Amino acid sequence: MMSNRNSFSHLPTIAMNSENFETLYSAKNFRTKIIEAIQKADNRIYLVALYLEDDEAGRKILSELYTTKQKKPGLDINICVDWHRAQRGLIGEKVSEGNIAMYKSFANENIHKIPVYGVPVRAKEVFGVLHLKGFIIDDQVIYSGASLNNMYLNYHHRYRFDRYHVFKCRELAESMVQFVRQAIIEHPAVNDLTCSVQPTTKEIKVDIRQLRASLAKSSYHFISKKAGPKQIAITPIVGIGKRRNKLNQSIIQLITQAENEIFICTPYFNFPRNIEKKVKIAIQRGVKVTIVIGDKTANDFYISPEKKFKAIGGLPYLYEVNLRQFAKTNETNIANCKLSINLWKHGNNSFHLKGIWVDKRYMLITGHNLNPRAWKLDLENAILIQDCFQHLTSQFNKEVNNILQHTQAIRTYRQLEKVENYPTDVQKLIRKITRVKVDRVLKQIL
Repeated sequence: MMSNRNSFSHLPTIAMNSENFETLYSAKNFRTKIIEAIQKADNRIYLVALYLEDDEAGRKILSELYTTKQKKPGLDINICVDWHRAQRGLIGEKVSEGNIAMYKSFANENIHKIPVYGVPVRAKEVFGVLHLKGFIIDDQVIYSGASLNNMYLNYHHRYRFDRYHVFKCRELAESMVQFVRQAIIEHPAVNDLTCSVQPTTKEIKVDIRQLRASLAKSSYHFISKKAGPKQIAITPIVGIGKRRNKLNQSIIQLITQAENEIFICTPYFNFPRNIEKKVKIAIQRGVKVTIVIGDKTANDFYISPEKKFKAIGGLPYLYEVNLRQFAKTNETNIANCKLSINLWKHGNNSFHLKGIWVDKRYMLITGHNLNPRAWKLDLENAILIQDCFQHLTSQFNKEVNNILQHTQAIRTYRQLEKVENYPTDVQKLIRKITRVKVDRVLKQIL
């Protein structure tokens, strides 16, 4: 057994009463919570997500924000989205102005305007995006890995499954708002996308480099307080880049200190070497490891065989190739029940969960995909919960059961398809990638 159960004792923490933490279990509940909170807001609304989509759900959210703003002009409302993602259409779709057209349209139609800030983490989207999460409304933080569109909010008949948690905590809300304002909004690289004229990425290239450098040194600030017997300890953590990344360090520390069990969710199976190595060591020392991944058909980029194939549709198969190799390497551990791999699939819905539970005592709530891209390129954050007095065990268990209800256990790597059984177009793509040896490069940005 490990003897480092206090390995997070050095972390500053916010003490929060356990009854002020709530887990939501569906995209519909998440949507309802967001809208109700916006409607009731009195002081501030800060929404931070990869994107706010120009579709029915995105327009619903923006409409609610503007309705509230017109009623309460003094309300402090700010939205932050990724700079690049806001100015392009969906991958594989025809060229368009992107979501920025919707932002401008709403601003032009209303007296009291709401800024939508485009945050450029890198000069090119492929090398890093705003993957920070958190919806701060008054003194509560609604945290999810979800962005805001039809799929994430289950606006029609399909949903993209994520995790959803609510923290009613003034100290956490203040800390996250302060970070967004000081580290992001006030930086010259960040521009309001509702303005009629935008600088080009090339024109702010120097500012973007400076923004990334400053973000690498930034952190959430709050007065640390130890949790009492009726409380949980929470720590917001931010990280960007490979070096001195506090979030990455915390992820490794979580896995390293586990004594009994580790439960991991990731939508894209492509562990960084550090994580894969630590998971392997944990299994060797007797820790039960459970990994939940979306089936390839539940991947964001999956294209059904009857539809026209596009190169982006090869990604779910590449992730499955990784998973099959991992399962093959760990065949003995799977057989001995030291490792459980569970594939999530529910109709034609998709899977976007991420996070880590350790020993029913620690939980990492995050948008971090636990892949090389998140590890090295994107701006990520998380909230680490330390539940030393076991107040949240029932919520932990309920959430895990909610996740597992639509999963199938992988008993052997042979359950996963071989490349030879993939659609012809997919086979050709994978063999081409392997032949020209770009698969190693791809793994670092996927």
